Amino acid sequence: MKDKILVNDRWGKDVRRTHGSFLTSEYGGSGNITRPWEETRGIGISFGYNRNEDLDDYNSPQTLILLLADVVSHGGNLLLDVGPDGNGKIPVIMQERLLQMGEWLKVNGEAIYGTRKWKNPVQWSKGNIIEALEYKKLHKIRYLGGDFILKQTVNPEPGMAVKEIFFTRKGSDLFAILPKYPDKQLFINDVPVTGTTKVTLLGTGKKLDWKKRGDGIVVMPSSLSYSEIPCQYAWVLRISGIR
Repeated sequence: MKDKILVNDRWGKDVRRTHGSFLTSEYGGSGNITRPWEETRGIGISFGYNRNEDLDDYNSPQTLILLLADVVSHGGNLLLDVGPDGNGKIPVIMQERLLQMGEWLKVNGEAIYGTRKWKNPVQWSKGNIIEALEYKKLHKIRYLGGDFILKQTVNPEPGMAVKEIFFTRKGSDLFAILPKYPDKQLFINDVPVTGTTKVTLLGTGKKLDWKKRGDGIVVMPSSLSYSEIPCQYAWVLRISGIR
């Protein structure tokens, strides 16, 4: 029986992220987690339905998409709670957020579904790297708001490094999820290219020019017209034919 039962890390004091078959972070963000795990949080501040929450209390679609990319790149599962109201109806704003995430996944789902953690979950910029646990200790908070992933990507605090790229892998394809679309050459570190490697932008089929530099590659940005932009947030490059 012991080989058929999974136990999470919610069964005692001081066991979170330490004991259990899989770990369950709650409003905690990602990090260097080596075991199966999931990030658990609500679309708003509360885990379930809270009629006192206003628009500003709900995470934006950009925030939720970047949270998804961050968690999956670190080998985790995102458990996003949807709380029905007293009549059993899903609040409209929650419906909207799920539909917005679904629209993004229609374009970029290849980088999420069936993928595995790459040896480098993320590529950091220069600056002070602050992961979730350290940030909570510095600010003496128990739970992280969704805005933390924005601070780690598109809206950093002064001197703070950002996650420039999230990585996932499926077979010989490496996916690079970009919180910001590059307006200049993009260097991607530590990519084991081969003679068949190609770089394409998901949702467009456009092949991007690239060249090898050291142990990585430099990708030339593609200028897209407004009608060609495949999604609003988090653009994905497929780097195919890697070792």
